Amino acid sequence: MTSMVSAVRSQVVGLVARRFSLSMLPDKILWPLHREGLDPVPRMAEFRANRPVARMPLPFGMRAWLVTGYEPVRQVLGSVDGYSNDFGKFAGRVGISVGQDPGGLGFADPPVHTRLRKVLTPEFTMRRLARLQPRIDAIVADRLDAMAAGGGTADLWHDFALPIPALTICELLGVPYADRDHFQKLSTARFDLAEGGGAALGAIGDALSYFRALVDEQRRNPGDGLLGSLIRAHGDEIDDRELTGLADGVLTGGLETSASMLALGALVLMTHPQMADQMRNGEGVDQIVEELLRYLTVVQVAFPRVAVKDVRVDGVEIRAGDVVMCSLSGADRDDLIGPDPHRIDPSRTPNRSHLAFGYGMHRCIGAELARMELRTAYPALVRRFPKMAPAVPPAELTFRRASIVFGLDTLPVTLD
Repeated sequence: MTSMVSAVRSQVVGLVARRFSLSMLPDKILWPLHREGLDPVPRMAEFRANRPVARMPLPFGMRAWLVTGYEPVRQVLGSVDGYSNDFGKFAGRVGISVGQDPGGLGFADPPVHTRLRKVLTPEFTMRRLARLQPRIDAIVADRLDAMAAGGGTADLWHDFALPIPALTICELLGVPYADRDHFQKLSTARFDLAEGGGAALGAIGDALSYFRALVDEQRRNPGDGLLGSLIRAHGDEIDDRELTGLADGVLTGGLETSASMLALGALVLMTHPQMADQMRNGEGVDQIVEELLRYLTVVQVAFPRVAVKDVRVDGVEIRAGDVVMCSLSGADRDDLIGPDPHRIDPSRTPNRSHLAFGYGMHRCIGAELARMELRTAYPALVRRFPKMAPAVPPAELTFRRASIVFGLDTLPVTLD
């Protein structure tokens, strides 16, 4: 049964990947995912100022809209009945026959989404997450020790940014200690496209197989992690497929996003010594983290939504069946955020109004866990290596050109 589920889900993901391969799409479609350094391309500001809700030329005969303005994005994401996130509806718009959707909260609508989020929310409160803080501290310290033993240079992406969220997710889910090296390899392989998309899809299938086996084990002997807690609290009210999807959603939503924030945030601190000094001295850590989240907004677009009825957004009529894509990176550079939004400024007030975690009922449920990782890792990094610097000129760093999660795949640094 496990292999059948993995095969079906891999086929679905593979089919979608082939139909929506980013490398096959022209720049006139992909430009909202492009950046100049860390900034959205200038065209984003032009759209936001003149056409904050604009038609986008998508294939397969779809009517699609790009929303870039801060208030229009909040209007779309905050709607409770105007749009659907259901994967089947989106796949149906492009003629894909889906036997089983990818699962998780991101592609679910009420009442399924409401029920699953209600189940998960108590597990992601600050009080409940506080139990992870000692482990996060230990994980960060271990990675810093490993970097220090590496001879004065490191790849901050592979040596620091990726392992911290991967191992934190292990702790959260209740992955057995003996499985953690294997789990970390599964976690990172799904985002490694060096061997082609087929290898990444195979890694997704392997991860799903692992999670299904973990769910089976937790059913028999619930542990102290997220899966064991959900099983003890809800029993058969939540089935194995849903638990597997939720576990995979935690990995998908919490790994690459947090890793990209850790790497890119560290890059910003290396090029802003005054901010690094503040972080090192424990001054305004929360404010700096929030401004880094806004400034970088690594999740560039929210999950696509399909309008379920005719709606108006910023005076523009969107028809039922139209696909709506909200640019989070564009909205977080809107003047409504505050003066000079293209400049990083931790003293910006208010500071928590950014959309880096989304908005509305699909806002990232793991936002507080991500903040815990960043608030722990950044100060520890700049204290341990106060002279750390990029090992290559910033202009030579290779950023992902068209990725929903903005980032880079290597960040070589000198530590001394």
